[in-house]
Amino acid sequence: MRKSLPAFLTVFVFVGGPLDANPVERACTLSGQSAASPALCACIGSAARETLSYREQRQVARLFRDPDEAEALRMSSNGRDEAFWERYQRFGATAEAMCG
Repeated sequence: MRKSLPAFLTVFVFVGGPLDANPVERACTLSGQSAASPALCACIGSAARETLSYREQRQVARLFRDPDEAEALRMSSNGRDEAFWERYQRFGATAEAMCG
């Protein structure tokens, strides 16, 4: 007997709901910010896909949820953190240019 997806998952898979969203788009959507419209979050997600690896996208999504972590990264003197922060700033500039 073939198992089927639960009804709610079928809707998301075939309609293109949150399962299609990248980590940054998902974090933006779930941020609760009044300006975080679906269109803006999709645009920011596109900028993330263009400028960041999937691993970096996941890290940026954590920064949406925990701004204190962003501050700690910005202030870090660790070379890896500094390199990530530079890529994060490029992502921000790209998102602003695409979505601003």
